Amino acid sequence: MWKAAVQECCHAQQTGSGVRRHDLQPFAVLHKAAVSLQGKSVMKLAAPSLQNDYYTNVLDCSCTGMVALALGSSVHLWNSETQTLVGCLSPQTGRLRHQSVSSLCWSREGSALCVGTRQGEIQVNSTEVSERADGENCVTQAVVKGKLCPAKWNCLLNQQDDSLWYACLCDSFSCGMLKRIRILGVYRHTCLWSEPFPGNNTYSAGAAVQKAGICSLQWSPCDDWLASGSTDGVLHIWDRDIARLTRLKMPVTTMTQPSAVKAMGWCPWRRKTVASGGGWKDGELRIWDTQSGTCVTSISTNSQICSLRWAEAKRYLVTGHGLPHHQVICWNSEFPSLSPVYQFTGHSQRVLHLALNPDCTQVFSAGVDQCCHIWGL
Repeated sequence: MWKAAVQECCHAQQTGSGVRRHDLQPFAVLHKAAVSLQGKSVMKLAAPSLQNDYYTNVLDCSCTGMVALALGSSVHLWNSETQTLVGCLSPQTGRLRHQSVSSLCWSREGSALCVGTRQGEIQVNSTEVSERADGENCVTQAVVKGKLCPAKWNCLLNQQDDSLWYACLCDSFSCGMLKRIRILGVYRHTCLWSEPFPGNNTYSAGAAVQKAGICSLQWSPCDDWLASGSTDGVLHIWDRDIARLTRLKMPVTTMTQPSAVKAMGWCPWRRKTVASGGGWKDGELRIWDTQSGTCVTSISTNSQICSLRWAEAKRYLVTGHGLPHHQVICWNSEFPSLSPVYQFTGHSQRVLHLALNPDCTQVFSAGVDQCCHIWGL
């Protein structure tokens, strides 16, 4: 159910220093810089009840500047242009009410938000707010039901035309310990008032199997390759044929690193180039040539890399880290070298999630300290 933001939400500094973090409204302002400076914190916001789970992906910013952040079972929408909380998607009844969100992502054109829960539900939400006959706002929702791999799944969404989305899921395969990537076709409909789609509105478009739990997924910028990272440190590249039920799918290229491939992303301006970050036993930032399957360059960060984003307009690579400094680092990616440009410090615990505004002038980071920072680039 769509809920508009409560307008009487006040800034944290107006409520006194004794306010507990859990009592704060999502995106309540904890600190705001008097002057916005490049390389500095612009704003510090509250993110109460943010899960301390390395394998979740609960922060994303659309091409229109709408920030989505999942806290518990609700997804809160914040307009980065107006710096206002717009509202939230929050299940009010049924099983979804107690299902925490483990993954979300915007479609590329910014009109749809794909949300997945830890217990195995996926929703495709149109964020075009309309008014019902009774005067209440609503948001179009489609609910696709399936049993997904708890706590270690990801979702992504790309729109094929005006009526069809492809939703990409990870779930448990029925044989042994194998995991699979499952591609679903989801038909776009009018407002359904949070009711689930009938079975004939979704269909299985393809599937592929790999051995370990899948913790990251991303289509390449041109939608011709799909990268999947797993908990055993394997990075697979699949061709576009993965979305067709034609034959048993095999990866085009396979690369490995010593730790789980959770932080991973395609370079927007260099075709067939992927970056991956190592966990706390590794801490290596790597750039891969997916055509040859080789590591082009790498650099040790001496810390867990929890999240990773490319800033196309700035030609930067941005990483979020755990111990020892819980920092956000912007790298100048002049291939084949990597050099740090900015190191943002302000989080007191690991930085699990990153997002960028459309023109890449701001980095959004969310940490286990239940704070969200906005950094100027």
